[in-house]
Amino acid sequence: MYGIENYWGFVIASILLNLTPGSDTLYILTRTIGEGGKSGIMSSLGILVGTMIHILAVSLGLSQIIVHSPILFDAIKYAGAIYLLYLGIKAWRKPLVIKENPLENLPLAKIFIQGMVTNLLNPKVVLFFLALLPQFIAVNSENTFLPFILLGLTVLATSLIYCMLLVTFASRIGNLLRSSDRIATNLNRLCGSVFISLGIKIALQK
Repeated sequence: MYGIENYWGFVIASILLNLTPGSDTLYILTRTIGEGGKSGIMSSLGILVGTMIHILAVSLGLSQIIVHSPILFDAIKYAGAIYLLYLGIKAWRKPLVIKENPLENLPLAKIFIQGMVTNLLNPKVVLFFLALLPQFIAVNSENTFLPFILLGLTVLATSLIYCMLLVTFASRIGNLLRSSDRIATNLNRLCGSVFISLGIKIALQK
């Protein structure tokens, strides 16, 4: 099918990979529990758009440039780490109490962009798609652009379903944890700590 081999095997692999906890899952959980379901949805959509951009880059061969350029790869990696550290420190310095109206006054466009940027500045995503997608494309395929796009859209479809289920589950937990002002403030600081740890993890990865 369009140069794709074992498509349903790829679907199963995509589902299993979604169920494997990673930095994107932790990021969505953190924002949903700390800020509410709307924040989780916008973070998820931002991450999915970032993923689509990665897929386009792989399809066009642009990711090969990043992988084969240590300087560019490290630049993206450290930029992503610094950005997450910035979000974490900001959460610690300005803890938000969002007990009464967790969905009110949230900068949803900003949350969307933050989710997209954290995904785009994670070079591990580039390596993941470069390693996974070619395994399901026929060796004799003359045009790999369409197979890459179709496989990428499959990943996005399974990820969208997974993210929405994740947000639904996490938002209920968040509503309970934000039952008091003190818990809400400490929860926001915990979210900041998670962002900082993710930033350090990205900075140290090779």
